[in-house]
Amino acid sequence: MMRIIDGNEAVALAAKLARVKVISAYPITPQTTVVEKLAEYISNGELDAEFIKVESEHSAMSACIGAAATGVRAFTATSSQGLLLMSEMLYVASGLRLPIVMTNANRSVSAPLSIWCDQQDSMTVRDSGWIQLYCENNQEILDTTIQAFRIAEELLLPVMVCYDGYILSHTLEPVDCPEQSEVDAFLPEYHYPYALDPEKPVTMGPVGVPEYYMEFRYLLQKAVQESKAKIVEIDHEFKKRFGRGYGILEEYRSDDAEVVILTMGSLSSSCKEIVDSLRQRGEKVGLVKLKSFRPFPTEEIIEALGRAKAVAVVEKDISLGHAGGLFIDTAAAFVNTREAPLMINFICGLAGRDVTSALLEQAVRETQRAAETGRVEKKIRWLGLQEKLVEE
Repeated sequence: MMRIIDGNEAVALAAKLARVKVISAYPITPQTTVVEKLAEYISNGELDAEFIKVESEHSAMSACIGAAATGVRAFTATSSQGLLLMSEMLYVASGLRLPIVMTNANRSVSAPLSIWCDQQDSMTVRDSGWIQLYCENNQEILDTTIQAFRIAEELLLPVMVCYDGYILSHTLEPVDCPEQSEVDAFLPEYHYPYALDPEKPVTMGPVGVPEYYMEFRYLLQKAVQESKAKIVEIDHEFKKRFGRGYGILEEYRSDDAEVVILTMGSLSSSCKEIVDSLRQRGEKVGLVKLKSFRPFPTEEIIEALGRAKAVAVVEKDISLGHAGGLFIDTAAAFVNTREAPLMINFICGLAGRDVTSALLEQAVRETQRAAETGRVEKKIRWLGLQEKLVEE
């Protein structure tokens, strides 16, 4: 059934269709209406679940960890400072191999205080052992959240579904919403194989002494790296059932492209428009939209970008003191390869700064010049920076 809903309601509806049993969350802009809608479902009798009200996001993740450890489907949602406040518990959830699903409405982090969108929050916790999937639009938010429960439960890994705050969380779009019976057929009732049982007490999360800690980290790393195949497999099944699939990356008009834009999230839609416009002028420009940031699809990135002369990595985050996180990982993917395209990192859209068509075309032009000359004068560029306010 087609409905006009915003991204936050798409999340709430997906969690409802997944028949979550425990929801624990603390309100934070721009995520708040996700948990408000879920509370409404429970109050109206539309969802049979326990809603645990807590005093902070740290407590929200702690409650989800406890719930998941008893063998029930657990869910939470957050943004920005809330995600960072629960960061300690993110490592606990992944280290215990608990299949928690969390959505994050991407928002900039303090200071200075900002409630607007960029992807700094989720990128900051990219090393926490969670699968991270980024969404372009509200349809993808709903579909990815449903898939996330299946991914998490089959792999015993937590999954974070990321989508741009306000740009998607508060924007209405048409979304094809599946029926409950269809989702039930795709996502069966879950039984956690190691659920806590008072009759058979065990210790979870014991001290990781030096003789064992490295092995635990090695096994978690191996599990996250190998999760790529399961993500693809589940996405293929979802596409067969519902007619929509996303893979771990999308190549858009990039087969013969000399210059390729690499990005993720809602910015992908704007980049597709630029690609279409430049293609109409006969310019060989394409797009690669990254869906899965963790696990990072190294081989697929090399295949998708390796044919280009130059790549514009356009992202809404900065790893302070180095470069954008997407750029860093993409450049690392080409280490030890025979040929790598020239790459320029474009930092843009921080704290909701508009990323206009003119700015995106500027990024393409600079990358085209690099492709023509065979050299990059400045690997990191800031798009839309008010240069009169800063010292170069």
